[in-house]
Amino acid sequence: MEKISWIKELVKAEQQMEESGLVDMSFGFDADKILISETIQFLLALKTEFVDASSSFNELKPSALGRIKIYGIAKTHADFMLFRNGFKMIFSLKAPGQISVRFNFIGTNYIPTPGAENAAAASNVMDEHIVEAKWGAFGEIIWTYQNQPVKLEYMVRHYLTLFIKESSK
Repeated sequence: MEKISWIKELVKAEQQMEESGLVDMSFGFDADKILISETIQFLLALKTEFVDASSSFNELKPSALGRIKIYGIAKTHADFMLFRNGFKMIFSLKAPGQISVRFNFIGTNYIPTPGAENAAAASNVMDEHIVEAKWGAFGEIIWTYQNQPVKLEYMVRHYLTLFIKESSK
């Protein structure tokens, strides 16, 4: 279905041109709409890969202790979180073309106290990482981290390895 969505947009744009009699120079190309759609598709693909990798990890683990759980979270239907041993890694749509990756520890007896802002900051294991979409030739979306192109499988391997290492402490 996603493979022909751009063709549907062309048909719709042409119909609107015929009905209004006005020539639209952008003709079926809505950069913002494409960016939002591509960001959600990338997040969903990322979630699918994490579900597969986590399932394999959980199946190969001899004990049920320390298994990885994946939860959907509220912002979009594509946002999700890995959870294990009080650690969470959150993948969310920050803006069209931007995916945020945050990782922190939720202490079991965390009670906020006055002046504890530094303690909350110390619970972050890493700074927020931003994976960004860049426009390539012919309207291609290229996903990057620190201006380097990323591949889904390597991104999943990197973050899952980091998550397992940090959450096993």
